[in-house]
Order: sequence, then C-alpha cells, then structure tokens
Amino acid sequence: MGNTAQSKHINSGSAMTSQRQELGRITLSVLFIGVLIGGSLWILSPFLAAFVWATMIVVATWPMMRRVERVCGGRRTPAVAVMSLGLLAILIVPLGVALQALLGHFDELAALLERLPGMQLPAAPDWLNRVPLAGERIQAAWNSLVDEGLADVMAQAQPYIRTGAAWLAKQAGSFAVLLVQFVLIVILTAVLYAGGESWAAWIRRFARRLADEQGDRMIVLAGQAIRGVALGVVVTALVQSILGGIGLMIVGVPFAWVLTAIMFALCIAQLGPFIVLIGATIWAYTTLGSGWGTFMLVWTMVVGTMYNFLRPVLIRRGADLPLLLIFAGVIGGLIAFGVVGIFVGPVVLAVAYTLLDSWIATDSSGEPVTLNADVEAGELRT
Repeated sequence: MGNTAQSKHINSGSAMTSQRQELGRITLSVLFIGVLIGGSLWILSPFLAAFVWATMIVVATWPMMRRVERVCGGRRTPAVAVMSLGLLAILIVPLGVALQALLGHFDELAALLERLPGMQLPAAPDWLNRVPLAGERIQAAWNSLVDEGLADVMAQAQPYIRTGAAWLAKQAGSFAVLLVQFVLIVILTAVLYAGGESWAAWIRRFARRLADEQGDRMIVLAGQAIRGVALGVVVTALVQSILGGIGLMIVGVPFAWVLTAIMFALCIAQLGPFIVLIGATIWAYTTLGSGWGTFMLVWTMVVGTMYNFLRPVLIRRGADLPLLLIFAGVIGGLIAFGVVGIFVGPVVLAVAYTLLDSWIATDSSGEPVTLNADVEAGELRT
C-alpha cells in the first residue's frame, strides 16, 4: 500500500512538472511569435501604407484587369503593363495638364491677381433674402463685403495668406516623398496583378484556418465591399467633376481643365467640389454679372449635393450591405485613417456586421435560430 501511495505521489509530481514545462513552452512560443510579428511589422512599416493602397486598387480593379487580359489574348504580362501605365497616367496626366495650363496662362494669371484688389462685387440678389434660415445673414454678409471692397478684405486676409503660403512652402518638401510613395504603390500593384490568383488563394486559405467557411466568406465579403466603395466613390467623383467642368466651360471660367482636375482630386478625398465651384461663382458674379453668377450658384448647389444620393446607390449596387453601415464606414474610415479609410472603414464594418449577424442567427450548437411564426409576423402573444 505504501509503495502504491508513493508511486501515485511521484506520478502526480511528474504530471505537475510536465504541465509547468508545457505552460512555459507555450508562453515562450507565444512571446516569440509576438516579437516576430512586431518586428516584421516594424521592418515593413515604411511599406504598409503603400501595400494597403495597392491591395485596395488591385481588388477594386481586378475585373477590369481580367478584361484587359482577355483583350491581350490571355497574356498576363501585357495586361499588367497596361494597368500599371494607366495608374501612372492618373498622376502624370493631371499634373502635366495643370503645369501646361499654368505656364500657358501665366501672364493672364498675374494680370488677374493685379486686378483682384480693384474688383467690385455686385449687390446681393434679392432672392437670397428669401432663403430659409440663413438667407438674411448671407445677404448681410454679402453686402458688407460689397461695401468694404476686395482691397480691404485682402488686407485683412493678408496675415492668413502669409501663414498659408509659409505652410505650403514647408509642405513642398514632402512632394518628393509623395511621388516616391506613388511609384511604390504602382510597383506593388503590378506585383499583385501578376500573381493575383495566388495571393487570393493564400488569403482565403489563411481565413479558412482561422474560421473555416465563415472566414472564407469574410474574405469574399471584404472584396465586395472594396469594389462597391470604389465604384461609388470613383464614379461619383467622375460625375461631379465632369458636370462641374461643364459648368465652368459654359460660364467661361479660366483654367477650366485645371479646375476640373482639382475637383476630381477633391471629390476622391471626400472634400467635394464646393471649394472650386464657390470660387468660380464669386468670379462669375464679379466678372460677368448677376445672371451668370446666379447660374453658376445654382449649378454649384446641384453638382455639390448630388453625391448624397448617387454615391450610396452605386455603393449598394457593388456590396449588398445596409446603407447606414456603408455611410458610417466611409465617413468614419476617412476621419480615422485618412483617404485610405474610405475603403478600409466599410470593409471593417462589413466584416464585423456579418460576423455579429451570423452569431445572432445561430444557437450554441451552431444550428440556425428559428423564431416563432407569430413573432416573425410581428405579433406578440398575450
């Protein structure tokens, strides 16, 4: 009996020692993996922003790349070259047009700046006073600006203009860094285009290891959300900038092509075309009179507010998700992560929403939850 008890005590001690060793091994393994992941992210941190942008671009434009590949006879290399050159053209063409327009109209621009202090705004139109809520205040501010004259306004704004010019000069040094980032995005995009199927298969296998079929579904949903947001944001920006440019050309605003390119960039950044169109409206009132100025003001309100209904409809067509969730993802992602958050925000919310909805719809055994027919019909039993 004594030997048996001693044997049990020895076995129990050996089991505890083995458990402690296993716990220590697991702890060190987790710590090593954490350090490895942290070190990898630290090393790759200069490339993470460019890689995220490249991933979003490739996912959003993958169907287009496949169509280009079919046009090229099923060859991937020419299709990747065409898509990469197109991406480069998005930066080079607007910059080239803007520089050419500025250099070609430099004398006119200098003369306009010289005449600006002597320009006189027309009196506020009578209908402005009838605008609900803010009409009287806008009309009073307009007439006050007419009485003071642009020379006094520019004199008052001179300190702010000087501060803004100093800030722009300070930021000019980062333009080269921005160009390098864009070139890096193009390179990474070409790499992802070249092996798109392999990258997608690896990501889906990784998701399956994490959450089986549910993980694979999340990856597909994320791709749909990215394409839906890209469709909504880019097409809305194109429509707004094209219509805004048409209005500028109808009125005869100088540098219409340059201002149209600026409007497109502002729309992509979710700032809207108002900055450019309001400036064009002021120019129309001061140069062409109240008729063309009023036309430009109405055109500005139409073009500037059309994104409220156009963008949600386009995004909803690309991703079958609640409209409120998409809107919150776009705006919240923009505030949290900058421009890239326009795509990241809806993806994160879409995955979180789908996981939560799936969890609510299943019980603890994994079976779907079925509600009582009366409850489904919206009736409460007494």
